[in-house]
Amino acid sequence: SVRLMESEGGSVRAGGSLRLSCLVSGYDGYDFDHYCLGWFRENPGQERETVATIDSAHVPRYEESVEARFTISRDNAKKTFYLQMDNVKVEDSGMYYCAAEPGWCPRLWETFTNWGRGTPVSVSA
Repeated sequence: SVRLMESEGGSVRAGGSLRLSCLVSGYDGYDFDHYCLGWFRENPGQERETVATIDSAHVPRYEESVEARFTISRDNAKKTFYLQMDNVKVEDSGMYYCAAEPGWCPRLWETFTNWGRGTPVSVSA
């Protein structure tokens, strides 16, 4: 089985920066570099949303509101991927989850089958 563990989140002031990491361990038949990796966030009463994904070719995609502020990256040798969050806004607050899915990046977050437990991010004004 594949296990994902997010780094500790934290609290940051608006305009500041925070970096999340996600360590992937275990094996389910696919090499790490074949995975689509993603970051997602959820707030109480709201649906989980995709923040950013990065495919096996290292091509990133971002949710519109984080474009140009967040950067997703991966280090296949370390089986780790990251979300660099710059110029954060209050609305970036939430529980952040990392996820991995072998093959092409799914269009819907529900299609990801391997998830971390989540880490909280709080942005204050």
